[in-house]
Amino acid sequence: MTWIEVIELADARGPLRAVYQRVRAPDGTIDNILKAHALRPHTLTGHMTLYKNVLHHPGNTLPRWFLEAVGIRVSHLNRCDYCVAHHAAGLGRLLGDPARSRAIVSALTADAPERAFAGKELALLRYAELLTTVPAELTAEDLLALRAAGADDGEILEVNQVTAYFAYANRTVLGLGVTADGDVLGRSPDDRDDPDNWSHG
Repeated sequence: MTWIEVIELADARGPLRAVYQRVRAPDGTIDNILKAHALRPHTLTGHMTLYKNVLHHPGNTLPRWFLEAVGIRVSHLNRCDYCVAHHAAGLGRLLGDPARSRAIVSALTADAPERAFAGKELALLRYAELLTTVPAELTAEDLLALRAAGADDGEILEVNQVTAYFAYANRTVLGLGVTADGDVLGRSPDDRDDPDNWSHG
């Protein structure tokens, strides 16, 4: 599951038990990426706060399924199969269209996002790719191109933050040997309108 010690819910005490109670699924399970924080529960709190506000906050204007697609693209570029699998399942759940979600995931993981996206969405995905692979090479002109494709600055910020979050999540997984063994793929917080609700469905 991970290369470092984890603590299961049944054995958790104090602050860890409190945060585990907030992130656990109705069946009592906790995703392995979250259990990887067990020895420092304050970092689990930080992780969940960032995750909820970047991907699930009602203040975002881009569709949540598209933000998931950005996360899949970034995770593929970082070779994080764990996050690709989890967020591909989440994308399918959000879209409710298995054929479309399969086509999107296939395009993103085949390095051919243009097969499933065009216009503003494709431009934002290209920005996420540059930010992941060559961040120091980005210039103000790259943002001018995004605006020309129809993205406003708030949308650019949303994709910037999703890309940055997945860089963090991917390195948490890859650096600690987190696997999906025992995880239920695609679960996400149930109540999008409450960034403080960490419960999962």
